[in-house]
Amino acid sequence: MDLDELLEGKIFLIDKPLDWTSFDIVNKIKWKIKKQFNLKKIKVGHAGTLDPKATGLLIVCVGKATKQIQQIQDASKIYSGEIKLGVETPSYDLETEECNPKEYNHLQIKDIEEAVQDFIGESISQNPPVFSALKKDGKRLYEFARKGIAIEVPSREISIYDFKITNINLPYVEFLVHCSKGTYIRSLAHDFGQSLGVGGYLTKLRREKIGDYDIKDSDNSIII
Repeated sequence: MDLDELLEGKIFLIDKPLDWTSFDIVNKIKWKIKKQFNLKKIKVGHAGTLDPKATGLLIVCVGKATKQIQQIQDASKIYSGEIKLGVETPSYDLETEECNPKEYNHLQIKDIEEAVQDFIGESISQNPPVFSALKKDGKRLYEFARKGIAIEVPSREISIYDFKITNINLPYVEFLVHCSKGTYIRSLAHDFGQSLGVGGYLTKLRREKIGDYDIKDSDNSIII
């Protein structure tokens, strides 16, 4: 790394490991830069959170490149992932225990492949998970959820440009989705299971692209 390059603005493409938080990555990079160059302060921020149970592309901006964070966040995203049908979790992913099991063996491949069409479109209303970092009354939603406090989560408008089923091995369904900023793939997985009448939750998620930035160009040497 070159200090002048960092201060002028550097963008790191990180393949976020499983169970790391986005802030873990930011803090790791910030610590490494400060240690190497004996800096007391430098701007470091990420352009779009990934849940701990998700992997894939996390963009970290350093120095003057932090001015590009909002522009990068506004870009559309591509994710690959896996949904488990026939059961749900309160968090819509692996963070919480399974509940509400239902029979799913009656599902046909065509039923699953056709169901995605109902989720493709612009200005779609989506309810974020109660287990999320969104704020209400100054607190994160997950703080209410973990205490068992029922709260109303306002819906938001998102766009799903493409949603494809890439593999079916019931109860698991693999997919690829191209969506707008602000889309919760956990909510998409939950709603998809609901539309099939059997429930479902997200078991795997990987962010493949943010705008023109691709996971194939990632380099994790800065966090190793």
